Amino acid sequence: MGSCLLEKGEPAEPTLKIVPCATQGMCLGRAQSAEYSGAESASHMLIFTCWPTMSHQEKAPEAQSVHPVTDRVKEALAITLRGVEELLPEAEWVRKLARSEATGVPLRIKLGLDPTAPDIHLGHTVVLNKLRQLQDIGHQVIFLIGDFTSLIGDPSGRNTTRPPLTPEQVKANAETYYKQASLVLDPARTEIRYNSEWCDALGARGMIQLASRYTVARMMERNDFHERFHAGTSISVHEFLYPLMQGYDSVALKSDLELGGTDQKFNLLMGRHLQAEYGQEAQCILTMPLLVGLDGVEKMSKSKQNYIGISEAPNEMFGKLMSISDDLMWTYFTLLSFRPLDELARLQAECQSGRNPRDAKVMLGQEIVTRFHGAAAAEAALDDFNNRARGGVPDDIPEVTLSAPAEGLGIGALLKQAGLVPSSSEAMRLVEQGGVRIDGDVVADKALRLTSGRFVIQVGKRKFARVTVAALS
Repeated sequence: MGSCLLEKGEPAEPTLKIVPCATQGMCLGRAQSAEYSGAESASHMLIFTCWPTMSHQEKAPEAQSVHPVTDRVKEALAITLRGVEELLPEAEWVRKLARSEATGVPLRIKLGLDPTAPDIHLGHTVVLNKLRQLQDIGHQVIFLIGDFTSLIGDPSGRNTTRPPLTPEQVKANAETYYKQASLVLDPARTEIRYNSEWCDALGARGMIQLASRYTVARMMERNDFHERFHAGTSISVHEFLYPLMQGYDSVALKSDLELGGTDQKFNLLMGRHLQAEYGQEAQCILTMPLLVGLDGVEKMSKSKQNYIGISEAPNEMFGKLMSISDDLMWTYFTLLSFRPLDELARLQAECQSGRNPRDAKVMLGQEIVTRFHGAAAAEAALDDFNNRARGGVPDDIPEVTLSAPAEGLGIGALLKQAGLVPSSSEAMRLVEQGGVRIDGDVVADKALRLTSGRFVIQVGKRKFARVTVAALS
């Protein structure tokens, strides 16, 4: 039996008190947590983390059955492990795969996403790709839209309280989520659910009962809570509810496997714990790496402006993919491509032996653009990219007409009004860096003013506009 929450008293001498876990919280053989108490500082704390699993006598009867690990099971395991950060516990997942193979009953695989923004970018598709791979070997995917948990706000990886969304924001964002996700998933093998189905029904009594299944001491083991507590940053009580509600989703859906990014590990393990608490076979958890953005440093994020949206125009998407570094390209291949690993290994070996890495990057770009826009659009995007590389101007650039005062329109205002930059200050920065061209010539003068005429304006490598400047009458 494992050991968990201790009770802190006020003895004259420092003591360590350990209270046995309840039977539902059976651990893997290590102490779950222990708190040092006594005359010395409360910072003297010993914490041993051991996440509950349905082991020993608690394991459901079907989980104890032994089924042969066939070649198909081994192949399914290899597909599962491609590009993953962690699969926990792997031995349990093998048993689930073997049982599914022997009985013909698909496993239930869950991914929950809170609709915090209206668009999905390639970073989100890392886990979606894994779901599709598992769908393709016969398993059932549950695409869970966290319309209830969005109203709480996920504290994962946050050093401040995340502002919750309004119901109107959640509804608007949720409407686009599955439509975009279905560009990756097979709709015929995808079950769409909303966690308000069971969370709304809990009510106050049910929420209190759910909260009784977990301790504050265990919740404070979570890194972001631990760091905020010691930094004196406030933690709202409602933030403790988020991992509990995400874990309860797994109970409601009876999931066999839950996927998430590495920043979701605590929440995913909560699902294992609560399933055991409710007498279910515990799910396995699978975490995928967070995709690095175009800058090669930070994780892909709209707020960092280093993202590729899956609804972006084909030419823009292809151009952004061609801009990543040669080293980052191989990570993108592993996490985003559906090409077999042995094919990728041969391609990488060829590039190391002298083949131009640009050839591989073109293959990656065309595969991704084809997935979201079709093969014809991918071919057109390649032609457009090559045309730009030769100094050409794309055919489908936007046309803008602007009015100029008698003294002319300043270059900063022109770029902003044409929608090529977010601000005049950003325009000035790009001019300083030589990133602005008019009719192919680099603009070096920040004081440049244009009176009247028709110009092709280029900002960076991929932004173009055909601008007509007309004098005010």
